[in-house]
Amino acid sequence: MRSIKLQAASLCNEININRLSLRFGIEKKYQWDEPLVLSEEQLKGIIRMPEGKSAYIFSFGSMVFLNFEHHEIMDLLDYLKKTEKNILPVTSLDYTDDYTVMINPGKELAVSHEYTIIPEIREMYLEIIATVLAKSVALARIEDEIDNLMDAIEDIINYLEAGRLNISDEKLARMSGKILGFKYNTLSYIMLLDKPEITWINEESENLYIQLEEQFELGDRYEKIRHKTETLLDITEVFTGLAHAKRGTRLEWMIIILIAFEILLSIIMSALGIHY
Repeated sequence: MRSIKLQAASLCNEININRLSLRFGIEKKYQWDEPLVLSEEQLKGIIRMPEGKSAYIFSFGSMVFLNFEHHEIMDLLDYLKKTEKNILPVTSLDYTDDYTVMINPGKELAVSHEYTIIPEIREMYLEIIATVLAKSVALARIEDEIDNLMDAIEDIINYLEAGRLNISDEKLARMSGKILGFKYNTLSYIMLLDKPEITWINEESENLYIQLEEQFELGDRYEKIRHKTETLLDITEVFTGLAHAKRGTRLEWMIIILIAFEILLSIIMSALGIHY
């Protein structure tokens, strides 16, 4: 029984695969839901032994490597970052997942969290498995980032409980922008709620996608991120209201003080017989 080793990695929020494809002499115009697939032919000259290896590059910043060794992944990333500036220099991969595809002729399709058994090598199988893995590691990146943002929000809540609110409009704007960015990335770049195009025309591929989606809990994880995002947006809205109210109160006191000062100045000047 043959096997294919897959490693998925989330590298950034977005990769321009149309620009990358031109680097490899591929003039096809890619749609948002299509991965750029690098075959043995494209990998020649980048890694030493490209035989039996391929890579899937997704527009939402994830890549899936088939039968790559770690040093070969690093070599490919070093090559790609010369064209795609969003791929930053990396020494280690922080958001990764390993998976195995086993080819067992005569056996029915079987899916688990660690491997999938397929009866034969077909491109649609590999693309669907790569797509789910790519979405899963991209979600892991977003989950980590939104948890960090939740921690930052908690610090501000502690200030509020102590009766202090010292946060600038710029910081509030940045925080709101990050939260909206999480929501946009989850829906638009990861396309979590959208199935690959092939699943609409091939029932077998649709069944495989649904099973993998359930194994990696993509729907549940998305819902958790969505709820956290909505909670964070509600909290920042409260912060914004409190901050604006505080500034409004300060402005009102300044106006009152200025009026009082003007009245006092008028009284003093009137007492001194000075007119203005």
